[in-house]
Amino acid sequence: MTGTGAVRTGRPGALARLPGRVPPLVADAALAAALFLLTLGPGRVADGRGFALQSALVLPLVWRRRAPRSVFGVIAAAALVQWLLGVQLPADAALLVALGTVTARAPYRSAWAAGLVAAAGAVLAAARWAPEGRFLASGAAMAAAVAASALLGANTRVRRAARAQRLARLERDRDERERRAVEEERARIARELHDSVTHGLSVVVALADALGHARPADACAVTARIAETGRQALGDMRRALGLLQDAGPDGGTDAGPGAGSGAGSGGERRSPPGIGQLGALCARMEAAGLVTRLRVDGEAAGVPAAAQLTVHRLVQESLTNVLRHAPQGTRAEVRVSCAPGAVTVEVTDDGRAAGTGRPGSAGAGLGLTGMRERAAAFGGVLEAGPRPGDGWRVFVRLDPGGAS
Repeated sequence: MTGTGAVRTGRPGALARLPGRVPPLVADAALAAALFLLTLGPGRVADGRGFALQSALVLPLVWRRRAPRSVFGVIAAAALVQWLLGVQLPADAALLVALGTVTARAPYRSAWAAGLVAAAGAVLAAARWAPEGRFLASGAAMAAAVAASALLGANTRVRRAARAQRLARLERDRDERERRAVEEERARIARELHDSVTHGLSVVVALADALGHARPADACAVTARIAETGRQALGDMRRALGLLQDAGPDGGTDAGPGAGSGAGSGGERRSPPGIGQLGALCARMEAAGLVTRLRVDGEAAGVPAAAQLTVHRLVQESLTNVLRHAPQGTRAEVRVSCAPGAVTVEVTDDGRAAGTGRPGSAGAGLGLTGMRERAAAFGGVLEAGPRPGDGWRVFVRLDPGGAS
């Protein structure tokens, strides 16, 4: 999961800057050297003038990608001088290479102009050097070479544009995934804070109300229970905030959703609450005035820590809602069943369900919304609503192996 302070690495654009890739200038210099040597030999360059023309035709290719239009202009000028002097050189092929580069990299207007210049050069070369009676054939062959070079350059332009669009799309998709990850992380932290703080404060308020009616002999015990509940709520809040500090190098938590451990009092690392802590949770609710009965079937040891935290939070929020909204004297019952591949949670109470703000499907607040999101993370659908007669029921079936 990506956090807000994540360092962004591995951008798709970095693919074009791999450290082992040959620099363009070196590749173009190698191309120019190869073309120079292939077109240089006995009977091809007869004197110093021919060697100078050979160099003027081929050597500018070293800078063909840095300045494609200038390189094409220099080579075209050298070819014109060659034509005027009547020196025929195989190095004229450099003009086709330069044309392909202009078509691939320069603006379309420059590409069209270069194509026309190359086509005119092909006509002039055919007129001067074509064998007797072969002007049309020679001209057509040279024009075909010019067209092929231009088409290869255009194809390179199209492929480069498609690659740039693909990389940009990958970049946008990555940014969108990061944004969603940050939003999910914030929502998860908000759920943790809401669950822990709401539960703790609800219990503290209930105990404080009971303190006003407690006998002097019981006042100390109630006060100690308030302090214990406050410390527990503070530890839960620190644990929730600690999820942000447990981010790995990529900004994600080391464990699954909600599975990170937070800082307890004194800087100690505390494991997240799970099914094994439901007894202590019910005891706190009992101390706050809500008679609670707990039943756990099956082995909780095989349930992942993240799923156990979800079960704990679902029960905690459900009992907190009963404590806050149900009338005094309400009794609650918690049933947790752990089976291979599934965990079911059911929280019921016998308080009056109608008319006085019991959270349900209509007007659901942050608590019930967070419960639904927690259940959905493990493939569950939360059912919450009044029972026949009096009371309220919350039920969910989780699939620990199908966590999203």
